[in-house]
Amino acid sequence: MGKFMITRRTFAKVALATTAALGLTGTGAAMAATGSDSPSGGEVKRVRSCCRGCGKMECGVWVTVQDGRVVKTEGDESAFQSAGNHCAKGQASLQAAYHPSRLRYPMRRTTPKGENPEWQRITWEEAYQTTVDAIHANQEKYGNETCFFMGGTSRIWAMGPYSALKNCFHTPNGIQANQICKGPRFYATNLDASNAYSWMEVVGRPRVYVQWGGASELSNYDDSCRTTVDVATRANCHILVDPRQTNLGKEADIWVNPRPGTDGVIANCWANVIIENDLIDEMYVRKWMNAPMLVVMEETFAPTRSSSAAKSASIITRLLKESDLVEGGADTRFMVVNEMNGQLSYYETAGCGGWEGEQWEPGVWGPGKEANQPGLADTGQTQGFVPDYTPFPDGLYPALFTEEGGREVTLKDGTKVHVRTVWENYIDFLQDYTPEKASEITGVDAEVLKKAAITYATRIDPSTGYGNGGIQYMLALEHACNGIQNNRACDLVAGITGNMDIPGGMRGSTPGWPCMDLAMTAGDSKEMGRFSSEKILGKERFVMLGSDCAPGWADATSVYDAINTGKPYNVTCGIGQTGDFMNQSNSIYAAENLKKLDFWCSIDLWQTPCVDMIADIAMPAAHWLELDCIRKSQGSSGAFGATVKAIDPPGEAKNDLEIVVGIYKAAGVPYFDDAIHGAKWLEGEACVDGCNEVALAGFRIPKWSDYKEEFQKNGWFDSKVEKPDAWGCYRRYQLGNTPVSGGFPPFPKQMWHQGWNTTTHKQEIWSTVLESWLVNGVNNGGIPVKDQFDGEEFSLKEVFPRFKEAYHGPVTQPELYADENSFLMTTGRRQGTYFHSEHRQLPWCRELWPVPRLEMTPADAERLGLQQGDWVWIETDKHKIREVVDLYYGIQPGVVNAEHQWWYPELKQADHGYQLSGVNCLLDQYAQDRIIGSSNLRAYGVKVYKATPENSPFGNPVPCGDDGTEIIHTCDDPRLKEWLPDYESARGEA
Repeated sequence: MGKFMITRRTFAKVALATTAALGLTGTGAAMAATGSDSPSGGEVKRVRSCCRGCGKMECGVWVTVQDGRVVKTEGDESAFQSAGNHCAKGQASLQAAYHPSRLRYPMRRTTPKGENPEWQRITWEEAYQTTVDAIHANQEKYGNETCFFMGGTSRIWAMGPYSALKNCFHTPNGIQANQICKGPRFYATNLDASNAYSWMEVVGRPRVYVQWGGASELSNYDDSCRTTVDVATRANCHILVDPRQTNLGKEADIWVNPRPGTDGVIANCWANVIIENDLIDEMYVRKWMNAPMLVVMEETFAPTRSSSAAKSASIITRLLKESDLVEGGADTRFMVVNEMNGQLSYYETAGCGGWEGEQWEPGVWGPGKEANQPGLADTGQTQGFVPDYTPFPDGLYPALFTEEGGREVTLKDGTKVHVRTVWENYIDFLQDYTPEKASEITGVDAEVLKKAAITYATRIDPSTGYGNGGIQYMLALEHACNGIQNNRACDLVAGITGNMDIPGGMRGSTPGWPCMDLAMTAGDSKEMGRFSSEKILGKERFVMLGSDCAPGWADATSVYDAINTGKPYNVTCGIGQTGDFMNQSNSIYAAENLKKLDFWCSIDLWQTPCVDMIADIAMPAAHWLELDCIRKSQGSSGAFGATVKAIDPPGEAKNDLEIVVGIYKAAGVPYFDDAIHGAKWLEGEACVDGCNEVALAGFRIPKWSDYKEEFQKNGWFDSKVEKPDAWGCYRRYQLGNTPVSGGFPPFPKQMWHQGWNTTTHKQEIWSTVLESWLVNGVNNGGIPVKDQFDGEEFSLKEVFPRFKEAYHGPVTQPELYADENSFLMTTGRRQGTYFHSEHRQLPWCRELWPVPRLEMTPADAERLGLQQGDWVWIETDKHKIREVVDLYYGIQPGVVNAEHQWWYPELKQADHGYQLSGVNCLLDQYAQDRIIGSSNLRAYGVKVYKATPENSPFGNPVPCGDDGTEIIHTCDDPRLKEWLPDYESARGEA
């Protein structure tokens, strides 16, 4: 074993040189160990690649390989989406690739679950066949839906549980991290505009940068780290919306610090202020939102069906249609009042869609000009083209307001009713969110709320013809039982200000070829089956999960319930790939039920709690330094490139792509189109090449080897250049719904329609889908659906982004906050060394951040007799855990902020101590988002008190394993040396 070329102290200086202020490492490089057994000369090559140290960003990196060993990783400054960033997590990837505790060979458990596991090495063929045979045996007994799959972070090559494995085994059930991570945001915009328009084009340099609910200077899901810092510091104004002051947030011009869980109130308040101050983008609101469409106001009116099915085939709505007025009228024509003559007119959603008298041609850009965003040339980006707004047909200008009391119209049966516009109803709804009322709920000063809203909406440069930028709203908004409506509220703020699909605005996911998420969604075999969602778990409690516009996941808690009770059917087996049970629902409830499964297979890099507690078969996966896979930005940067194999994986570990194909082969299900690839299944490099070429079909470079060569030579591709219609042009809703979706699916132009992918073809302030499914009960006998937690019926307020207090918050359950040890807890903050449950076994990371920290104000700590570094108990009625007090002025009194998903790889027991500090062990698994079931991960009540020898197991405030062994809690623990890189073990044996 060699010595470090870079010491812990030096690494800490490199990693934290700027994190103290900003949370960055810039273009710092990580150096490998060296010594007498280390390379001192010989062949050196640099491999351009994409780091996946945090599992979410697409940071361009260079990997230096000397004599077959990775010796350095550093940021690629030519990567416009990351600008040379390479953080502590990324640099520590060296230690992950060469870690002595990596899974190296397929293994079979030889001891019963519940005991410390013992493992027997087996062949890959045995692992595949054992897994497939066990699943098939259970399916023959209980039905296809008895199996489920668990997926975690979005390493594109490891996304089998989201689609490919469901197709292989014909089951709808997946416990997917996107139920609590990005999925609620995607789904909210999918309901109101188009999928994943929750992404903001940060690289487009918005003039007003709004950072909402996350520390994107440290880690995020799109553009972050150095990019975020560059954007924030160069914007005309930086607004932070967050209960805690983030690293970068201390530099913000305006800090809106709400009570945790009240984000939706802030967004609705902004909308109220923006409208009151006449700061809306009137053309966008009138033409591209459903604001002017008319709503029948009488409660006696029975909502009627529309066959406009761009989002759902089951639409029953109060929006007035031609079919309500005249016999034979079209139920696809949504009525408006023409302000120019006072007569009724309509928008037609049948065919390509259009306003009365409008002639629309798909894909026509029309007049416009190049965008004018400052600083793009510095990062090597192109500006993109911004078409002018297309005008209404001559003689038509839809009204936003009707006569006082509404307009009277006569229905086809002779009944007279009053109608008002969606816009008028929205303004009425927003009266509950005035700055004064919002201040009472959130604790934010009313003047701060006004200032933030007006600053965001007042255009810095009106000559551009578009707004100041979007809103980078992040994970926090999804986690307080109000996720869908919180996200809708932010989307509508962006919409009414004209910040949808503009430079620096809300843009959607970077497009791919031919599929949005590339490579791992599924193979291209025409013989491959598809699963049905008819029996998906969770639809009984959350009707949208079983709808024809469902988000795509089974509800995690409902899966665990089915394992436990056998209702509505038995759930007995499955496969996990990069997923774990600690990310949602109650971790203890999840683990105890997973142990009851008849069979489980885990595909992973490590012996995690999920592997050692639950798995019958463990399959070793390759690390990002060891594999090839195309990679596009999840977010709106427009960047796409590749993760490129630099070294062989240890032992027989394989690329996840090849593992999924191996499972397909064992199951006898074709993966590849043999007419294209020459076989239904491939192995080794040919398999990986084939998977990537499925993703490249339709791109100008369809061969993976050629694509890699081009990437190595010229660097990251820019979608503005490669896909001008689907990405290089803004305001794509004017071009058609296919460009809006980034060209996916690649429909022919005769199938396009103008506008957004919604019932009305407009960004929907009034959600016709939520009205139909929740309020009008299209799948519930016409009866409104009830909130699964408190039994409240969904009302018409739900068509707007209604705020509802968190189920265990201080308003709903004040008794939880009655004594001096009571706190409102938020969780999940980002920090520079870990990503969710990852990296606790990497020495560099663990030295820098040995233990989980609970942020608390110094005043609260003094009141409880606590000091910096004290271990404390954090307790709910479900469980109690321990974390270390971290005194922090940037959080409100009465609020604490805990770290999430801690486990202890150093503990030699099957559960690796996940219950000791795992914050999701505290959760009520049934406190969930009322629409799609996301867990209540933030904004709930806890008790906090000092851990002492008297109240701690083994008389030790430091968490210990079952045998009394302390966790690693100092940076000089000698056990860290046991995790130093292993350069000697065999690699590339598969």
